[in-house]
Amino acid sequence: MSDEVKGNAQQYLTFTLSDEVYAVEVGKVKEVLEYTSVTKVPRTLDFMKGVINLRGSVVPVVDLRTKFGMPEADKTIDTSIVVMELVLAGESVVLGAIADSVKEVIDLDESQIEPSPKIGTRVNTEFIQGIGKEGEHFIIILDIDRIFTEDEIAQVSGGSAGGE
Repeated sequence: MSDEVKGNAQQYLTFTLSDEVYAVEVGKVKEVLEYTSVTKVPRTLDFMKGVINLRGSVVPVVDLRTKFGMPEADKTIDTSIVVMELVLAGESVVLGAIADSVKEVIDLDESQIEPSPKIGTRVNTEFIQGIGKEGEHFIIILDIDRIFTEDEIAQVSGGSAGGE
């Protein structure tokens, strides 16, 4: 049993938004759920789709398509919610992200990852950790901790519910 992938290989969960394949580090993913009805929360940001009940916990759900400036898509049998844990300002936040479909977990060695390009992607490159190459296909690796601002996360997680 020789392990050919040595050293700096990292695992990523891949998913699609539109025709693009995206990935996040497996360590950030808590679980993948079938799309379920999301309870809308009034007066929230456009990309905030609502909340779901996950075994007694309220988990906010965001639409990455909307956040990235893509048109919303109809929900299909493949639509999933990727539940992730991100860290912002030293705090751990759990949220669900709607994906058109979840593909697979892949291993990428650092030699298969290029720095993010400065032009030509639909996503603001500050969110991009790098571009992975698997065969002839490119995978946009997201830095999930940098997609949202502190203010956005406070709204999404209810952390800004202060009194006047």
